[in-house]
Amino acid sequence: MEQFAVPCYDLCLCFFVALLFYAVLRAVSGSGSKHRRLIGLRLPPGPWQLPVVGSLHHLVRGLPHRTICDLSLRHGPLMFLRVCERLAIVVSSAEAVREIYKGNEALFSERLSSPGIDELSRHGQGVIFAPYGDHWRLLRRILMTELLSARRIESFQRIREEEAARLVSSVQAKSSSCGGGLVNVGELLDEFMTDSAVRAIFGDRLPDRAAFMKIVKQGVSLASLFDLRDLFPSSRLVRLLPRGSGKAERHRQEMFKLMDNILKTHQERRASTDGDDEHDLVDVLLRIQEEGDIRVSLTDGVIRAVLIDVFGAALDTTSTTLQWAMAELVANPIVMHKVQLETRRVLAGQATIQESMLKDMHYLRATIKETLRLHPPAPFFPRLCLQDYKIHGYDVPRGAIVLTNVWAISRDPKYWDEPEMFRPERFEGNNDVDFRGMDFEFTPFGVGRRICPGIGFAHASIEIALASLLYHFDWDLPKGVEPGKMDMTEVFGVTLSRKANLFLHPISYVPV
Repeated sequence: MEQFAVPCYDLCLCFFVALLFYAVLRAVSGSGSKHRRLIGLRLPPGPWQLPVVGSLHHLVRGLPHRTICDLSLRHGPLMFLRVCERLAIVVSSAEAVREIYKGNEALFSERLSSPGIDELSRHGQGVIFAPYGDHWRLLRRILMTELLSARRIESFQRIREEEAARLVSSVQAKSSSCGGGLVNVGELLDEFMTDSAVRAIFGDRLPDRAAFMKIVKQGVSLASLFDLRDLFPSSRLVRLLPRGSGKAERHRQEMFKLMDNILKTHQERRASTDGDDEHDLVDVLLRIQEEGDIRVSLTDGVIRAVLIDVFGAALDTTSTTLQWAMAELVANPIVMHKVQLETRRVLAGQATIQESMLKDMHYLRATIKETLRLHPPAPFFPRLCLQDYKIHGYDVPRGAIVLTNVWAISRDPKYWDEPEMFRPERFEGNNDVDFRGMDFEFTPFGVGRRICPGIGFAHASIEIALASLLYHFDWDLPKGVEPGKMDMTEVFGVTLSRKANLFLHPISYVPV
């Protein structure tokens, strides 16, 4: 859940407002003295710049990950961008990623924040955007050893199996209700992931799933917003500008009210049972809070922030990947046929699916990897450089943003044959390239200490949902839509999602 670039309409707005305030900003911001220290440094090449806004005008021509990729093809795998006061080094090669994150990673372990994120986390910092330090390290340890450990993820197996069965029933019911017509697969996958995550994190389904999903997605949207305070952080004038319409505050109050009710229910239940029974992730956090033997003050505000981080990341990343997987499969009928043959051979005769049956589905796993290669959930992962550094002979000044273009590296013909093609076979046989941060040409979840801690949780959910949909149904496109002409337009945001809803026609193969 992290981005650097601004949606195109926001970039245009910032561009013109920045020009409007040019004379005042020069006098007040002090940015000139800040950038004078760059004189004498050997910076990577980059596109030409304008006064005040720098390279901002280059980024308004299309989706940021594609535009920056095109610029990198002209200027090199290390590219310098200045966006107003922000300095960025764009990394578009696996070799440079390896040099940065293998041995010197502590210098690049600080994530970017934004005014929107700061507003949302004012009463307690979670793990995603926490500054690098004791607070982040201890929360990370809790995530890895308690909340998202292999043992804990395995304990949620029954929940995933039940929700996958409900997903299949929902597809059947939706199709039947419209006379065997089209169903909105993306909507049903959102519901599957919401219910799976809510049960694992909070212990039970929420009475109003739709309202909860709306609140969470609103928070994700607010966290991705950038404004002039991001582009001119040193300007006293910009800090005096109005801080929006109060959406962040209203959202925070709604989310806090919901979380407080959940925490109160869990605290009351733990008090009545002496806290011996842990049903979900909230119970784990409350137990750690009661033990009080860690250096982080695990207040209710911090617990709220951690739960929101875990849920937001699980819902957005996993649902987006599942939708891209289904879209690529119906757009590539040969791949769809091959993965369905494997699924139906392994699961032959089964009425429902248990996770233990999935261990032999190698082509299914290759299909998931190929989806993540072509459609990484977050096309960039940005880090702040904490001290002056050199990469491939170029200077990276302290405070610069090191922006790795995961999307570009995942489609680079230097590392991948026919990179624009959807070919899961590239991950079969002796190809043991994995997405857990050690293969730098394939890092859809990031690398190093800040790699997404929920990889195991997400992958288990994707596997069983995809296997269930492919085992129980054949899938047709809407009438008149050909596989090679599907709308695969992307929407840039916290995750790189599909623009169009995914409407497909399910044909029952194994009765529900």
